[in-house]
Amino acid sequence: MRWKRGRRSDNVVDARGSGGRRMGVGKGLTLAGVAIVVVVGLLSGQDPMQILGQLAGQAMQGGSVSAPQRSTPANNDEQSAFVRAVLGDTEDTWREIFQGANQQYRDPTLVLFSGGVNSACGFANAAVGPFYCPGDQRVYIDLAFFRELEQRFGAAGDFAQAYVIAHEVGHHVQTLLGVSAKVNAARQRGERVEGAGGLLVRQELQADCLAGVWAYHGQRRHDWLEPGDIEEALNAANAIGDDRLQKQARGQVVPDSFTHGTSAQRVRWFKTGFEGGDVGRCDTFKATRL
Repeated sequence: MRWKRGRRSDNVVDARGSGGRRMGVGKGLTLAGVAIVVVVGLLSGQDPMQILGQLAGQAMQGGSVSAPQRSTPANNDEQSAFVRAVLGDTEDTWREIFQGANQQYRDPTLVLFSGGVNSACGFANAAVGPFYCPGDQRVYIDLAFFRELEQRFGAAGDFAQAYVIAHEVGHHVQTLLGVSAKVNAARQRGERVEGAGGLLVRQELQADCLAGVWAYHGQRRHDWLEPGDIEEALNAANAIGDDRLQKQARGQVVPDSFTHGTSAQRVRWFKTGFEGGDVGRCDTFKATRL
């Protein structure tokens, strides 16, 4: 991927080396409460960060979070320069698409951290992996995850990493469009949102499709993809499907606890977005076949 052709975003906070202190998040959401939510989420197969995300609004009303302060990454930092280039191009893509729909796109902030970080969704350590918090509209990434993506999941390559960033930005797009709020509202009504074909799976697959939409427009803008790049993204999508991860962790697949979709579904929806860059094709919530 010839990523150096991309514009560098200024919306990156470098919190690496600052560490993250576990602390209460707002009124009523203490460390113990966060821990309980995380444990329940893991046991039930739900995404803990999404559960915490729906509580973020209440937390922000009752108190404040010690969020990472703005610190621009050094210009000679190759890893952060790559992240800034990918994020910058997602900004250009979504600004253009939103403008075409007579809407205004609000850029998210991307926080680079190491080890652990505080967010409006609570404290997270590197084991959580990259995540988006709707409470503060920030994407959080520990760059060590990219090594894990290569070594543990066998998904190497810079475009595989770009796919991960674009997927999290896709969740930001969903927040701006009100999709995330509808999913959280269904959860609060007591509806079951996990499981194959459930709302969580549809939300994640839509984020994969939106990542594909970005990939299409980024390629049109820069002609920066090299042979094998799309395969890198598809390999990453395949590596982190619910069925594959459950098979590795439990030795069996439990569709009732799916939260992100199967490997085949994740690949299919990324390809759907990439084939033409049409956001209208990303309505996973109305799709009869995921």
